[in-house]
Amino acid sequence: MKKIAVVLAGCGFQDGAEITEAVCTLIALSELKTEYKVFAPNQEFTSKDHFNGHETGTRNIMHEAARIARGKIKPLDELQEPNFDALVFPGGFGAALHLCNWAQKGSNCDVNPRVQHLIEAFHKNSKPIGAICIAPALIAKVLGSHGVTITVGEDAETAAEIKKTGAQHENCPVDDFITDRENKVISTPAYMFGEAAPHKVFVGISGALKELVEMA
Repeated sequence: MKKIAVVLAGCGFQDGAEITEAVCTLIALSELKTEYKVFAPNQEFTSKDHFNGHETGTRNIMHEAARIARGKIKPLDELQEPNFDALVFPGGFGAALHLCNWAQKGSNCDVNPRVQHLIEAFHKNSKPIGAICIAPALIAKVLGSHGVTITVGEDAETAAEIKKTGAQHENCPVDDFITDRENKVISTPAYMFGEAAPHKVFVGISGALKELVEMA
């Protein structure tokens, strides 16, 4: 049974993990008969009301992500590469806020040191990495020097910024995925298509994760 590490960046698409993408990830990994564990940074952040966009105060990323993981979650610092066969990053704006600061700096962003270490470790040991929605930008920042190929769908502005990292971008519909076999990176755009139908998001994610598990 393949062991998969899933990293969430909170709960809610505006300031955390996109819930549909995260749930689709867990369902797909369950269908693929993997053993998955969920991790998140144990740190504070300023949260948003997803109804009106107003700031609502300080919350904890891991505690928020625990809502999605039904409480079965561990701090990101406890994720050790040797214990897993693959690594997955669902999207949501939290990936660009908490795992790195792409939201503020684009290709000049800084990456959470623990996240960078994990991406580099999985890549170095030829273990596949899956990235969904905006999370491929994070992978591009860390692995751009390796010429990694990823997708964020058809978002030309983000694609142009991704290319500044040295990474390559390919356009991709919501219900498909892009595989970089040399670097073992699989990405799918999901809600980079903001009005996408949930079942199409699931098709793209489940296809990407099937590829990831087969590659692990």
